[in-house]
Parts: sequence; structure tokens; C-alpha cells
Amino acid sequence: MKRLFTSITLLVALGLIFSVACSSEAEVIVEEKIVEVEKEVIKEVEVASSPGKLVIYSGRKESLVGPIIEQFKAASGIEVEVKYGSTGEIAATLLEEGKNSPADVFFAQDPGGLGAIANAGMFTKLSAEILGLAPDWAQSPDGLWVGISGRARTLVYSTADLDAADMPETLQGLTDPKWKGKIGWAPTNGSFQAMVTAMRVIWGEEETKTWLQAIKDNEAQVYPKNTPQVAAAAEGEILVGLVNHYYLHRFLSEEGDEFGARNHHLAGGGPGSLVMVAGGGILSTGKNQDNAEKFFHFMLSTVAQQYFAGQTYEYPLVEGVKTNRILTPMEEINKPDIDMAQLEDLAGTQTMLRDLGILE
Repeated sequence: MKRLFTSITLLVALGLIFSVACSSEAEVIVEEKIVEVEKEVIKEVEVASSPGKLVIYSGRKESLVGPIIEQFKAASGIEVEVKYGSTGEIAATLLEEGKNSPADVFFAQDPGGLGAIANAGMFTKLSAEILGLAPDWAQSPDGLWVGISGRARTLVYSTADLDAADMPETLQGLTDPKWKGKIGWAPTNGSFQAMVTAMRVIWGEEETKTWLQAIKDNEAQVYPKNTPQVAAAAEGEILVGLVNHYYLHRFLSEEGDEFGARNHHLAGGGPGSLVMVAGGGILSTGKNQDNAEKFFHFMLSTVAQQYFAGQTYEYPLVEGVKTNRILTPMEEINKPDIDMAQLEDLAGTQTMLRDLGILE
């Protein structure tokens, strides 16, 4: 009996040793698995933390938006590639490339270029969070693109020959023969074409054609863009030019208050007082959708908006950002009540300009 008890005790002891051994082995195995899982988690975090890239097709000049895009690149760590050109050229390129375009973002000078891409079904709808950053008037009603900065149409005039009291109330005043040979315009410029599109919306087709023909008959001098018109007004080569507001302010910042030209915002309002937006949208075929959204969040942040207000003399679209002190406050501009999406028919405007012999 004593021997039997001893044997049983021995077996129990052996069993405990075996159990402990198995238990220890299990712990080792579990520990190894934990280590392996932890290594996997670390690997996944490292992959997710890679900022990736973004391809921007910009219809805005590098001199204007290059610095703020560089700020976005530095702040985000995202590798950014930018293709620059005029808004019309970039829009045409996107339409030609179609679904094979490498672009993630189209950054355009005006709603006309954005409308061409939106109407071709190439934009994806922006998030409510992004759209909520900009005012309703400065975005597509379908949420396909959003404004980033505001740009006012104005008349620049020679201060050596005129003062504000000599300026017309509306654009129709420029059809008076007294302005013959003294007007400058840039028919190939996207902003000018956006203004003509606004004329078609506000005045109708026939009145717009009549005005364009009258300015042509008044021997308006043709310029390739806005900048040389401002310089020409300061030199007295023309008395007035049809331009965007901010070009003058660049001259003033470089040459001081003695510069011989100033802006005039038309008291009578209408399309000559149009405030339009530069803006952008996200291509539905873009491979970097998350980074594209980050780009728009940044562009509508106070940092980027302050850049546009302070460095390019444009109007910020975000509340709480101060405009440059030399700008006419937007609320003092008698701007027409027009939906930016109504400026999308760029093709119709270009057809009208060609039919009148204003564009080749």
C-alpha cells in the first residue's frame, strides 16, 4: 500500500512537471506570437505614415501659386508635382488625357476652366467638410469644385490724364466715341472671357454682342494679358484697361505710390464689377485622393488664405483673414449677384468672340 502511494505521488509529481513544462512552452509560443504581431503592427504604421505624392495641374502661374504650394509640400511632407500652363491649355490637356490623366487636382484661374472639366464628368464630389470652408457663392452648386481666392474685375486708368470722376459708371460708358483708341483689353485672357460670360448671363446674348462690337469699333488696343495693360496705363499709352484688380497692387508694391495708374471699381456694378474665384477640383481618376483633400484643406486654411491676401493681393474666402490694407473692401464693390457656376460656358463665349473677329 505504501509503495502504491509512493508511485501515485511520483506520477502526480511527474504530471505537474510536464504540465509546467507545457505551460512554459505555451508562454514562449504566445510571447513569440506577440512579438510577431507587434512587428506587423509597426510595419503597417510605417507604411501608413508615408505621405505619398500629389500631381497638380495648375492654370495659375507659378509666380503666383508656386510659393504657397511649396509651403503645402513642406508642411505635409507630400511629394508634389506641378504642371503649369494657362487655364485654357490645362483644361484642354485634361480633356485630351481623359481617364489616363496623371492629375489629382486641377487648380484653375477661373470658373470657366473648372466648368469645362466638371461638365465633362471628370471631377469627384468634394467632401462637405471642404465645401463648408468656403462661402456658397464661391463654389459649384454640385460640390464639384471650390473657390480658393477672390479676384475682382476693374478698370485701371492713367492718373496723369484722368481722375475717378472721369470714369464711366458702367462698362457701357466705354462705347462712347471719346474713348476711341484709348481702351486696352486682352481677349485671350481667361478672366476677360469670364467677364464676357457674365455679360451673357446678365445682359443676354444680343446686348453682349453689341457691346463687344462697339469696343472693337472704338479701336481697343489688344494686349496679351493684364500686366502690360497696367504698365500701358501708367505710361499714358492707354487711358483705361480692362483688368483684374491685383495687377496694379503688384506695381504699387514695387514702385510705390508714384506709380501712374489706379484702379476704379464701377459704381454702377454689372459684369465690369464681377468678383470671380480662382479654385480647383479633384479628378475622379486621381490616384492620390486623400492627399488631394489635404491640399484643399490647406488652401482654405488661414495660413494659405493670408498668403493670398498679403502676397498676391487677392481676396480671402475664409472668415477671419484680413485683406491687404490697400485693397478696396469686397463689401464696397457693387458686384453682381451671380452664381459662379453660371460662368462655366467658356466655349460659348469663345465662339462669340471668334464670330465677332475678336479672337482668331
